[in-house]
Amino acid sequence: MEGVRVLEVAQFTFVPSAGAVLADWGADVIKIEHAERGDAQRGLIKALGQDVISQGSSFAPIMDGPNRGKRSIGLSLEKPEATQVLHELIRSSDVFLTNFLPSARAKLGIDIDDVRAVNPDIIYAVGTSFAHSGPEADKGGYDGTAFWARGGSADTATAPDSEFLVQQPGGAYGDNIGGMTIAGGIAAALFARGRGMGPATVDISLLGVGAWASQLNVNLAMMAGGPLPKHDPRAGNISNPLTGTYRTSDERWLSLVMLQPGRYWPEFCEKVGRPELATDERFDSAEKLMANAKEAAEIVAGIIVARTKDEWIAAFDGMEGQWAVVQNTYEVGQDPALRAVGQIVDVVDAEGATRQLVASPVQFNREAPQLRRGPLFAEHTDEILRELGLTDEELVNLKIAGAAT
Repeated sequence: MEGVRVLEVAQFTFVPSAGAVLADWGADVIKIEHAERGDAQRGLIKALGQDVISQGSSFAPIMDGPNRGKRSIGLSLEKPEATQVLHELIRSSDVFLTNFLPSARAKLGIDIDDVRAVNPDIIYAVGTSFAHSGPEADKGGYDGTAFWARGGSADTATAPDSEFLVQQPGGAYGDNIGGMTIAGGIAAALFARGRGMGPATVDISLLGVGAWASQLNVNLAMMAGGPLPKHDPRAGNISNPLTGTYRTSDERWLSLVMLQPGRYWPEFCEKVGRPELATDERFDSAEKLMANAKEAAEIVAGIIVARTKDEWIAAFDGMEGQWAVVQNTYEVGQDPALRAVGQIVDVVDAEGATRQLVASPVQFNREAPQLRRGPLFAEHTDEILRELGLTDEELVNLKIAGAAT
Protein backbone atom coordinates (compact mmCIF):
# COMPACT_ATOMS: atom_id res chain seq x y z
CA MET A 1 0.00 0.00 0.00
CA GLU A 2 3.00 2.32 -0.21
CA GLY A 3 1.91 5.48 -2.02
CA VAL A 4 -1.76 5.05 -1.00
CA ARG A 5 -3.22 7.72 1.26
CA VAL A 6 -6.23 6.97 3.46
CA LEU A 7 -8.18 9.75 5.13
CA GLU A 8 -9.97 8.41 8.20
CA VAL A 9 -12.80 10.14 10.04
CA ALA A 10 -13.75 7.45 12.53
CA GLN A 11 -13.84 6.60 16.22
CA PHE A 12 -13.59 3.57 18.52
CA THR A 13 -12.31 0.32 16.91
CA PHE A 14 -14.48 -1.13 14.13
CA VAL A 15 -13.44 1.24 11.32
CA PRO A 16 -10.15 2.53 12.82
CA SER A 17 -8.88 -1.06 12.95
CA ALA A 18 -9.29 -1.14 9.17
CA GLY A 19 -7.06 1.91 8.97
CA ALA A 20 -4.55 0.11 11.19
CA VAL A 21 -4.46 -2.86 8.80
CA LEU A 22 -3.90 -0.55 5.83
CA ALA A 23 -1.13 1.19 7.79
CA ASP A 24 0.38 -2.25 8.52
CA TRP A 25 0.39 -2.75 4.75
CA GLY A 26 2.23 0.53 4.17
CA ALA A 27 -0.52 3.09 3.51
CA ASP A 28 -0.24 6.67 4.79
CA VAL A 29 -3.29 6.87 7.05
CA ILE A 30 -4.27 10.33 8.27
CA LYS A 31 -6.71 10.22 11.17
CA ILE A 32 -8.88 13.30 11.65
CA GLU A 33 -9.80 13.77 15.31
CA HIS A 34 -11.99 16.51 16.71
CA ALA A 35 -9.77 19.43 17.67
CA GLU A 36 -11.06 19.48 21.25
CA ARG A 37 -12.42 16.01 22.03
CA GLY A 38 -10.32 13.72 19.86
CA ASP A 39 -11.37 10.13 19.22
CA ALA A 40 -13.94 9.32 21.92
CA GLN A 41 -12.09 6.09 22.65
CA ARG A 42 -9.21 8.10 24.11
CA GLY A 43 -11.50 8.83 27.05
CA LEU A 44 -11.89 5.18 28.01
CA ILE A 45 -9.70 4.05 30.90
CA LYS A 46 -11.28 0.67 31.61
CA ALA A 47 -12.79 -2.07 29.46
CA LEU A 48 -14.02 -5.49 30.62
CA GLY A 49 -12.94 -4.41 34.10
CA GLN A 50 -9.31 -3.99 33.03
CA ASP A 51 -7.14 -0.90 32.76
CA VAL A 52 -6.66 -0.10 29.08
CA ILE A 53 -3.87 2.40 29.54
CA SER A 54 -0.35 1.98 30.87
CA GLN A 55 0.05 4.03 34.04
CA GLY A 56 2.63 6.79 33.69
CA SER A 57 2.90 6.29 29.94
CA SER A 58 1.13 7.38 26.78
CA PHE A 59 0.93 3.76 25.61
CA ALA A 60 -2.66 2.53 25.53
CA PRO A 61 -3.44 -0.72 23.67
CA ILE A 62 -7.06 0.37 23.26
CA MET A 63 -5.75 3.21 21.05
CA ASP A 64 -2.40 1.90 19.82
CA GLY A 65 -3.95 -1.36 18.61
CA PRO A 66 -6.51 0.06 16.15
CA ASN A 67 -4.49 3.21 15.38
CA ARG A 68 -0.88 2.07 15.04
CA GLY A 69 1.06 3.58 12.19
CA LYS A 70 -1.31 6.51 11.58
CA ARG A 71 -0.83 10.24 11.72
CA SER A 72 -3.30 12.32 13.73
CA ILE A 73 -4.56 15.79 12.89
CA GLY A 74 -6.86 17.71 15.22
CA LEU A 75 -9.56 19.29 13.06
CA SER A 76 -13.05 20.49 13.99
CA LEU A 77 -14.99 19.74 10.82
CA GLU A 78 -18.03 21.72 11.99
CA LYS A 79 -15.96 24.93 11.84
CA PRO A 80 -16.10 26.64 8.43
CA GLU A 81 -12.41 27.48 8.76
CA ALA A 82 -11.62 23.74 8.62
CA THR A 83 -13.35 23.14 5.29
CA GLN A 84 -10.41 24.19 3.10
CA VAL A 85 -8.07 21.87 4.99
CA LEU A 86 -10.56 19.01 4.78
CA HIS A 87 -10.92 19.49 1.03
CA GLU A 88 -7.17 19.57 0.51
CA LEU A 89 -6.86 16.31 2.43
CA ILE A 90 -9.65 14.75 0.37
CA ARG A 91 -7.99 15.84 -2.88
CA SER A 92 -4.72 14.21 -1.87
CA SER A 93 -6.28 10.94 -0.70
CA ASP A 94 -7.10 7.66 -2.43
CA VAL A 95 -9.56 6.43 0.20
CA PHE A 96 -12.03 8.14 2.52
CA LEU A 97 -12.85 5.94 5.51
CA THR A 98 -15.55 6.67 8.08
CA ASN A 99 -18.01 5.19 10.56
CA PHE A 100 -19.94 8.39 11.25
CA LEU A 101 -23.71 8.04 10.94
CA PRO A 102 -25.42 9.51 7.85
CA SER A 103 -26.87 12.45 9.78
CA ALA A 104 -23.43 13.36 11.15
CA ARG A 105 -21.80 12.94 7.75
CA ALA A 106 -24.35 15.25 6.17
CA LYS A 107 -23.88 17.85 8.92
CA LEU A 108 -20.09 17.81 8.58
CA GLY A 109 -20.01 17.75 4.79
CA ILE A 110 -18.36 14.35 4.52
CA ASP A 111 -21.12 12.29 2.92
CA ILE A 112 -20.33 10.53 -0.33
CA ASP A 113 -21.61 13.30 -2.59
CA ASP A 114 -19.68 15.93 -0.61
CA VAL A 115 -16.44 13.99 -0.79
CA ARG A 116 -16.81 12.95 -4.43
CA ALA A 117 -17.53 16.58 -5.38
CA VAL A 118 -14.01 17.37 -4.19
CA ASN A 119 -12.30 14.21 -5.46
CA PRO A 120 -14.32 12.18 -8.00
CA ASP A 121 -11.75 9.37 -8.00
CA ILE A 122 -11.73 8.67 -4.28
CA ILE A 123 -12.84 5.32 -2.88
CA TYR A 124 -15.49 5.95 -0.24
CA ALA A 125 -15.65 3.32 2.52
CA VAL A 126 -18.22 3.24 5.33
CA GLY A 127 -18.50 0.91 8.28
CA THR A 128 -22.02 0.77 9.72
CA SER A 129 -23.76 -1.08 12.51
CA PHE A 130 -26.70 -2.52 10.59
CA ALA A 131 -26.98 -1.22 7.03
CA HIS A 132 -25.77 1.50 4.67
CA SER A 133 -29.36 2.41 3.72
CA GLY A 134 -32.92 1.78 4.78
CA PRO A 135 -34.67 2.42 8.10
CA GLU A 136 -31.69 1.42 10.28
CA ALA A 137 -28.98 3.31 8.38
CA ASP A 138 -28.83 6.01 11.06
CA LYS A 139 -28.95 3.59 13.98
CA GLY A 140 -25.73 3.32 15.97
CA GLY A 141 -24.32 0.21 17.58
CA TYR A 142 -21.25 -1.71 18.66
CA ASP A 143 -19.99 -5.19 17.99
CA GLY A 144 -21.69 -6.38 21.17
CA THR A 145 -25.08 -5.45 19.71
CA ALA A 146 -24.77 -5.70 15.93
CA PHE A 147 -22.10 -8.39 15.45
CA TRP A 148 -22.44 -10.63 18.51
CA ALA A 149 -26.07 -10.35 19.61
CA ARG A 150 -27.95 -9.70 16.41
CA GLY A 151 -25.52 -11.60 14.16
CA GLY A 152 -26.35 -14.92 15.86
CA SER A 153 -23.11 -15.72 17.66
CA ALA A 154 -24.37 -14.95 21.17
CA ASP A 155 -27.32 -17.32 20.91
CA THR A 156 -25.23 -20.07 19.33
CA ALA A 157 -22.55 -19.82 22.05
CA THR A 158 -25.03 -19.93 24.94
CA ALA A 159 -26.03 -23.34 26.34
CA PRO A 160 -29.78 -24.11 26.27
CA ASP A 161 -30.27 -24.01 30.04
CA SER A 162 -27.79 -21.24 30.78
CA GLU A 163 -28.76 -18.57 33.31
CA PHE A 164 -26.73 -15.95 31.46
CA LEU A 165 -25.97 -15.01 27.87
CA VAL A 166 -22.41 -15.71 26.76
CA GLN A 167 -20.66 -12.46 25.88
CA GLN A 168 -17.98 -11.86 23.27
CA PRO A 169 -14.74 -13.61 24.23
CA GLY A 170 -12.72 -10.41 24.08
CA GLY A 171 -12.93 -6.66 23.76
CA ALA A 172 -13.51 -5.35 20.21
CA TYR A 173 -13.80 -8.96 19.04
CA GLY A 174 -16.26 -8.29 16.22
CA ASP A 175 -14.73 -4.86 15.59
CA ASN A 176 -11.35 -6.31 14.66
CA ILE A 177 -12.84 -9.01 12.45
CA GLY A 178 -14.90 -6.29 10.79
CA GLY A 179 -11.90 -4.01 10.38
CA MET A 180 -9.99 -6.73 8.57
CA THR A 181 -13.03 -7.19 6.31
CA ILE A 182 -13.13 -3.48 5.49
CA ALA A 183 -9.42 -3.47 4.66
CA GLY A 184 -9.96 -6.35 2.23
CA GLY A 185 -12.85 -4.50 0.58
CA ILE A 186 -10.75 -1.37 0.20
CA ALA A 187 -7.89 -3.39 -1.30
CA ALA A 188 -10.29 -4.87 -3.87
CA ALA A 189 -11.65 -1.40 -4.68
CA LEU A 190 -8.14 -0.04 -5.19
CA PHE A 191 -7.37 -2.99 -7.46
CA ALA A 192 -10.50 -2.34 -9.52
CA ARG A 193 -9.75 1.37 -9.79
CA GLY A 194 -6.24 0.55 -10.95
CA ARG A 195 -7.77 -1.51 -13.77
CA GLY A 196 -9.83 1.46 -14.96
CA MET A 197 -13.12 0.37 -13.38
CA GLY A 198 -13.61 3.62 -11.47
CA PRO A 199 -13.82 4.37 -7.76
CA ALA A 200 -16.11 2.06 -5.80
CA THR A 201 -18.13 2.71 -2.70
CA VAL A 202 -17.31 0.11 -0.04
CA ASP A 203 -19.92 -0.68 2.63
CA ILE A 204 -19.50 -3.14 5.50
CA SER A 205 -21.84 -3.57 8.47
CA LEU A 206 -21.10 -5.24 11.78
CA LEU A 207 -24.35 -7.15 11.37
CA GLY A 208 -23.22 -8.38 7.95
CA VAL A 209 -19.85 -9.45 9.33
CA GLY A 210 -21.62 -11.25 12.18
CA ALA A 211 -23.93 -13.08 9.76
CA TRP A 212 -20.94 -14.03 7.60
CA ALA A 213 -19.07 -15.38 10.64
CA SER A 214 -22.16 -17.46 11.49
CA GLN A 215 -23.00 -18.34 7.92
CA LEU A 216 -22.86 -22.14 8.27
CA ASN A 217 -25.42 -22.16 11.07
CA VAL A 218 -27.54 -19.45 9.44
CA ASN A 219 -27.55 -21.32 6.13
CA LEU A 220 -28.51 -24.56 7.86
CA ALA A 221 -31.30 -22.81 9.74
CA MET A 222 -32.70 -21.34 6.54
CA MET A 223 -32.56 -24.76 4.91
CA ALA A 224 -34.31 -26.31 7.93
CA GLY A 225 -36.95 -23.61 8.01
CA GLY A 226 -36.36 -22.72 11.65
CA PRO A 227 -33.71 -22.23 14.34
CA LEU A 228 -31.24 -25.05 14.84
CA PRO A 229 -31.54 -27.20 17.96
CA LYS A 230 -29.43 -25.81 20.78
CA HIS A 231 -26.27 -27.77 21.47
CA ASP A 232 -24.96 -28.03 25.00
CA PRO A 233 -21.15 -27.73 24.76
CA ARG A 234 -20.83 -29.68 28.01
CA ALA A 235 -22.20 -32.73 26.24
CA GLY A 236 -19.31 -32.85 23.79
CA ASN A 237 -19.69 -34.12 20.26
CA ILE A 238 -22.42 -36.74 20.19
CA SER A 239 -21.00 -38.57 17.17
CA ASN A 240 -17.22 -38.14 17.40
CA PRO A 241 -15.17 -38.54 20.59
CA LEU A 242 -12.17 -36.91 18.89
CA THR A 243 -14.00 -33.62 18.47
CA GLY A 244 -14.55 -31.85 21.75
CA THR A 245 -12.82 -30.23 24.71
CA TYR A 246 -11.27 -32.24 27.52
CA ARG A 247 -10.01 -31.10 30.91
CA THR A 248 -6.48 -31.95 32.10
CA SER A 249 -5.35 -32.76 35.64
CA ASP A 250 -4.08 -29.18 36.15
CA GLU A 251 -7.46 -27.66 35.23
CA ARG A 252 -6.50 -26.74 31.67
CA TRP A 253 -8.34 -27.71 28.49
CA LEU A 254 -7.40 -29.46 25.28
CA SER A 255 -9.43 -28.97 22.11
CA LEU A 256 -9.58 -31.99 19.81
CA VAL A 257 -10.90 -31.35 16.30
CA MET A 258 -10.22 -34.58 14.39
CA LEU A 259 -13.07 -34.63 11.90
CA GLN A 260 -12.15 -38.10 10.57
CA PRO A 261 -12.30 -40.26 13.70
CA GLY A 262 -11.65 -43.55 11.94
CA ARG A 263 -8.43 -42.20 10.47
CA TYR A 264 -7.01 -40.71 13.66
CA TRP A 265 -8.31 -43.08 16.37
CA PRO A 266 -5.53 -45.71 16.20
CA GLU A 267 -2.70 -43.18 16.46
CA PHE A 268 -4.52 -41.27 19.18
CA CYS A 269 -4.87 -44.47 21.21
CA GLU A 270 -1.13 -45.10 20.84
CA LYS A 271 -0.27 -41.55 21.92
CA VAL A 272 -2.40 -41.74 25.07
CA GLY A 273 -0.96 -45.12 26.04
CA ARG A 274 -4.12 -47.14 25.38
CA PRO A 275 -3.40 -48.97 22.07
CA GLU A 276 -5.93 -51.69 22.90
CA LEU A 277 -8.77 -49.21 22.39
CA ALA A 278 -8.03 -49.13 18.66
CA THR A 279 -8.98 -52.80 18.33
CA ASP A 280 -11.73 -52.76 20.95
CA GLU A 281 -14.80 -54.22 19.21
CA ARG A 282 -16.81 -51.16 20.28
CA PHE A 283 -14.48 -48.77 18.49
CA ASP A 284 -12.59 -50.72 15.79
CA SER A 285 -14.21 -48.93 12.83
CA ALA A 286 -15.35 -45.41 12.09
CA GLU A 287 -18.96 -46.54 12.12
CA LYS A 288 -18.67 -48.24 15.51
CA LEU A 289 -16.68 -45.34 16.96
CA MET A 290 -19.39 -42.91 15.92
CA ALA A 291 -22.18 -45.20 17.10
CA ASN A 292 -20.53 -45.52 20.52
CA ALA A 293 -19.18 -41.98 20.64
CA LYS A 294 -20.60 -41.15 24.08
CA GLU A 295 -18.93 -44.16 25.67
CA ALA A 296 -15.67 -43.46 23.85
CA ALA A 297 -15.75 -39.79 24.87
CA GLU A 298 -16.14 -40.75 28.53
CA ILE A 299 -13.08 -43.00 28.23
CA VAL A 300 -11.11 -40.22 26.50
CA ALA A 301 -12.12 -37.75 29.23
CA GLY A 302 -10.86 -40.14 31.89
CA ILE A 303 -7.57 -40.53 30.07
CA ILE A 304 -6.97 -36.81 29.47
CA VAL A 305 -7.80 -35.77 33.03
CA ALA A 306 -5.05 -38.06 34.35
CA ARG A 307 -2.19 -35.87 33.03
CA THR A 308 -1.24 -32.20 32.95
CA LYS A 309 -1.42 -29.89 29.99
CA ASP A 310 2.37 -29.94 29.56
CA GLU A 311 2.47 -33.73 29.73
CA TRP A 312 -0.07 -33.91 26.91
CA ILE A 313 1.89 -31.41 24.83
CA ALA A 314 4.86 -33.77 25.06
CA ALA A 315 2.77 -36.90 24.45
CA PHE A 316 1.01 -35.49 21.38
CA ASP A 317 4.18 -34.19 19.75
CA GLY A 318 4.13 -35.22 16.08
CA MET A 319 0.58 -36.56 16.18
CA GLU A 320 -1.22 -36.27 12.83
CA GLY A 321 -4.62 -35.56 14.32
CA GLN A 322 -5.59 -31.95 14.92
CA TRP A 323 -5.62 -30.63 18.47
CA ALA A 324 -4.63 -27.54 20.46
CA VAL A 325 -4.20 -26.29 23.98
CA VAL A 326 -6.90 -23.81 24.96
CA GLN A 327 -4.63 -20.85 25.58
CA ASN A 328 -5.26 -17.78 27.68
CA THR A 329 -4.61 -14.36 26.20
CA TYR A 330 -1.15 -14.02 27.70
CA GLU A 331 -0.16 -17.36 26.21
CA VAL A 332 -1.40 -16.19 22.81
CA GLY A 333 0.98 -13.24 23.05
CA GLN A 334 3.83 -15.67 23.76
CA ASP A 335 2.78 -18.26 21.17
CA PRO A 336 5.93 -19.57 19.45
CA ALA A 337 4.19 -19.94 16.07
CA LEU A 338 3.14 -16.28 16.10
CA ARG A 339 6.53 -15.10 17.27
CA ALA A 340 8.39 -17.24 14.74
CA VAL A 341 6.83 -15.31 11.85
CA GLY A 342 6.90 -11.91 13.51
CA GLN A 343 3.21 -11.48 14.20
CA ILE A 344 3.91 -10.26 17.73
CA VAL A 345 5.75 -7.05 16.95
CA ASP A 346 7.85 -4.62 18.97
CA VAL A 347 6.77 -0.98 18.87
CA VAL A 348 8.42 1.97 20.56
CA ASP A 349 6.04 4.21 22.50
CA ALA A 350 6.24 7.99 22.72
CA GLU A 351 8.46 7.76 25.82
CA GLY A 352 10.93 5.45 24.06
CA ALA A 353 9.90 2.24 25.82
CA THR A 354 9.56 -0.95 23.78
CA ARG A 355 6.06 -2.37 23.77
CA GLN A 356 4.41 -5.17 21.83
CA LEU A 357 1.31 -5.39 19.65
CA VAL A 358 -0.35 -8.12 17.62
CA ALA A 359 0.13 -7.43 13.91
CA SER A 360 -2.68 -7.96 11.44
CA PRO A 361 -2.58 -11.54 10.12
CA VAL A 362 -1.80 -10.96 6.42
CA GLN A 363 1.87 -11.08 5.47
CA PHE A 364 3.40 -10.33 2.09
CA ASN A 365 6.46 -12.15 0.76
CA ARG A 366 6.58 -13.90 4.14
CA GLU A 367 8.00 -10.75 5.72
CA ALA A 368 7.03 -9.62 9.20
CA PRO A 369 5.45 -6.16 9.25
CA GLN A 370 7.21 -3.18 10.78
CA LEU A 371 4.80 -1.35 13.08
CA ARG A 372 4.78 2.13 14.51
CA ARG A 373 2.87 3.17 17.63
CA GLY A 374 -0.45 4.91 17.44
CA PRO A 375 -0.34 8.70 17.28
CA LEU A 376 -0.81 10.94 20.26
CA PHE A 377 -3.84 13.18 19.98
CA ALA A 378 -3.31 15.70 17.13
CA GLU A 379 0.38 14.83 17.14
CA HIS A 380 0.88 15.51 13.42
CA THR A 381 -1.36 18.54 12.92
CA ASP A 382 1.44 20.99 12.08
CA GLU A 383 3.28 18.46 9.94
CA ILE A 384 0.21 17.64 7.84
CA LEU A 385 -0.91 21.25 7.47
CA ARG A 386 2.55 22.26 6.25
CA GLU A 387 2.47 19.38 3.76
CA LEU A 388 -0.73 20.93 2.40
CA GLY A 389 1.13 24.19 1.85
CA LEU A 390 -0.28 26.25 4.71
CA THR A 391 1.90 29.05 6.04
CA ASP A 392 2.66 29.51 9.71
CA GLU A 393 0.22 32.43 9.79
CA GLU A 394 -2.58 30.34 8.30
CA LEU A 395 -1.82 27.55 10.73
CA VAL A 396 -2.02 29.91 13.72
CA ASN A 397 -5.27 31.41 12.44
CA LEU A 398 -6.82 27.94 12.22
CA LYS A 399 -5.90 27.31 15.83
CA ILE A 400 -7.20 30.68 17.00
CA ALA A 401 -10.51 29.90 15.27
CA GLY A 402 -10.67 26.58 17.11
CA ALA A 403 -10.66 24.70 13.80
CA ALA A 404 -7.36 22.93 14.46
CA THR A 405 -5.23 21.95 17.41
